[in-house]
Amino acid sequence: MRLTIVGGGLAGCEAAWQAAERGIGVDLYEMRPEQMTGAHRTGNLAELVCSNSLGSNLPNRASGLLKEELRRLGSLLIACGDASSLPAGGALAVDRDAFSACVQVKIENHPNIRLIHEEITDIPEVPSVLASGPLTSPKLLKALQDFTGEKQLFFYDAIAPIVHFDSINMEVAYRANRYDQGDSQDGDYINCPLNVEEFQRFREALLSSKRIPLKDFEEEIETGVDAGSGQYFQGCQPVEVIAASGEKSLAFGPMRPAGLPNPKTGRWPYAVVQLRQDNLAADLYNMVGFQTNLLFSEQERVFRLIPGLENASFERFGQMHRNAYITSPCLLYENLAFKKNPGSFAAGQLSGIEGYAGNIASGLVAGINVTRFIRGLPPLKLPITTMTGALIHYITHAEAKDFQPMKAMFGLLPKPEDDLHRSKKDRYSFYSQRALTDLDQYLLEVKGF
Repeated sequence: MRLTIVGGGLAGCEAAWQAAERGIGVDLYEMRPEQMTGAHRTGNLAELVCSNSLGSNLPNRASGLLKEELRRLGSLLIACGDASSLPAGGALAVDRDAFSACVQVKIENHPNIRLIHEEITDIPEVPSVLASGPLTSPKLLKALQDFTGEKQLFFYDAIAPIVHFDSINMEVAYRANRYDQGDSQDGDYINCPLNVEEFQRFREALLSSKRIPLKDFEEEIETGVDAGSGQYFQGCQPVEVIAASGEKSLAFGPMRPAGLPNPKTGRWPYAVVQLRQDNLAADLYNMVGFQTNLLFSEQERVFRLIPGLENASFERFGQMHRNAYITSPCLLYENLAFKKNPGSFAAGQLSGIEGYAGNIASGLVAGINVTRFIRGLPPLKLPITTMTGALIHYITHAEAKDFQPMKAMFGLLPKPEDDLHRSKKDRYSFYSQRALTDLDQYLLEVKGF
């Protein structure tokens, strides 16, 4: 009996690796490059589309805790992330190509994995894992709709532009990490400062710019799959949408200057645009938090109003895409198996997980649990005091009416049983210590892990 996994993204590759490492023969299907999406640029496995950051690496941050749990659980993709990491303060940022290549080599050379570049248009027979991602093909989305009997939802997600380093004016821009976090003395981020007048001029230009009509790249709507409300995901809104929500929304959001004093003045600027290294060669930098759906010509014009980017040369412009997900609280058991067909599992953004590390976590859990299903073992059910367990618990138990993809956050974890009034820092440290202790204890007790 071979396992079918649909999707060669983060979740699909992690699921394939976990099953293969446990002796299961895996057929991993990826439709690219034969059929491309509106956001991917290559046919490579585990291509990072939006950002090159997997989030904080600090143990007292939700994303940092999640990655530490995944390291202890034997995650392939987190290991590849660590091996291809770039300077990014307290975050785990990676060279996109090196990260994808690491995953590709591991998957292609595993004796139990067969990589097949072919589109899957029907729900595969059990055992299987659906990890086709936010850009699931229209045919497979329609098959999934028929399979579940539920209307499929999606929100709009966006990608930030990438700038050539040698086009950044370092006479204006400066290097610094927020509050000097990280190991680099010079600073891992490039910061472009704006005063009040520059910020207002930039915001006005941003609000008056023309956007790409969603229908131009949302051809999937024409297939009859319900588009839902077409809302933006709150955790990844386009910068122009944030700007429209309030006069100072950008300065308190992606352009927040706190902890980034300009060495020329010794003071925080009114607003700042941060750029993060995107590759090992350090010749490409992405605009942090600047997801956008502006016309490419408008991006070039408006973003060059940012001091330090007057002559910016863009390797890639920002764009927006449809992000599909199912109503997991109605459709999935806590082991990520479909209630309608317990031999079929879902993982990744399709299951309602947001964030790279979260998608990897869901792939890991699905890969282990489909293996345990094949062997007649009880499913892995991580404690909800762990970030991985809490995240999976949330997407399978949330209120279906208001369900939206969820990323790792401490608010998902059970509060301390005692009545101590801890500071936020102490509370987060407590959550992390408890999670790792409970995870280690659980792994000692579970059979056949």
